[in-house]
Amino acid sequence: MRLSPKTLSRRHFLNGAAALSGVALTSSLPMMARAAAPLTVGFIYVGAKDDFGYNQSHAEGAAAVKAMEGVTVVEEENVPETIDVQKTMESMINLDGAALLFPTSFGYFDPHVLAVAPKYPDVRFEHAAGLWHEGLPTNVGSYFGYIGMGQYLNGIVAGHMTKSKKIGFVAAKPIPQVLLNINSFLLGARAVDPTITCQVIFTGEWSLAVKEAEATNALCDAGCDVITCHVDGPKVTIQTAAGRGAYVCGYHANQSALAPDKYLTGAEWNWAGVYTGMVKKVLAGETLPNFMRGGLTDGYIKMSPLGPAVTPEAKAQFDATMAEIMKGGYAVIKGPLKDNKGNVILKDGEKQVETDIKLESMDYLVEGVLGATS
Repeated sequence: MRLSPKTLSRRHFLNGAAALSGVALTSSLPMMARAAAPLTVGFIYVGAKDDFGYNQSHAEGAAAVKAMEGVTVVEEENVPETIDVQKTMESMINLDGAALLFPTSFGYFDPHVLAVAPKYPDVRFEHAAGLWHEGLPTNVGSYFGYIGMGQYLNGIVAGHMTKSKKIGFVAAKPIPQVLLNINSFLLGARAVDPTITCQVIFTGEWSLAVKEAEATNALCDAGCDVITCHVDGPKVTIQTAAGRGAYVCGYHANQSALAPDKYLTGAEWNWAGVYTGMVKKVLAGETLPNFMRGGLTDGYIKMSPLGPAVTPEAKAQFDATMAEIMKGGYAVIKGPLKDNKGNVILKDGEKQVETDIKLESMDYLVEGVLGATS
């Protein structure tokens, strides 16, 4: 097969180099290819860096790292959650001399990061959203943010703006982080009006434009007049929903430019500060924690500015709730709470604050969410 320049990647180069030499590239090669800078950092994305979403948010963080003195950044986009990411990580280590890697997609962690990390004990692997625990390689770390709080704030604005009392959610896969975002979005809306329901449609893929458009149109057809999402690139959902006359709440990055009149607000990642902070620690010779989390108060996430359609009443509740969240220890998931099958999740008086690790094992949708996890 002939490879076009666009198809060529570190993975292909590494495979070709190994084939030509007749030997496997091993962890001894970083000394041969070590970059001149004190630290080479690799970023790996499952999609395009300009997707108006998840990958773009991480790429914006990588851009901040590029501006740091003494740091070289290497990047590769469109790397599947398959053995391909193992090849990319090894090529960044062996060919570029990377000593710190950020494989950013959920499915990179197990088995791929966990398979490669033991081979390179002097390289640090930092993964977004993975659940590091005792017994896993100590040169692996897990970081993420409490962005469910952002979806809760999205929900509050949505609750004020919906006329139909039906809001919609386009979701990729029913993993805990996605379920928490769906539940938080509805619970925010129900803090305004407890009769509001949320219809969710799972596409089954992190990035599949056709299914995202179909799901968004189906939600609009069902009467949902405020829509958000948790897919890698929200562009299709935002533009399709706004084109149908629905209001939209963003996710991952600021998508207000895609629908200026219909964009209400959005839950955004703020990776620039997180990444530069970690790189500074590594440059200083410090060891990064194996488990890192943060929220609005820690600068891990932020909210898009409120759009022109947002009412004064919505802004007032949004601002008041934001102020409470900024104090820390806020609980969106609190009792009395049932799932959408009628099972009791939390009794009256029980709560799970944003830092509760149990939230990262969520396997249910709350009462009022119309949809199923399987």
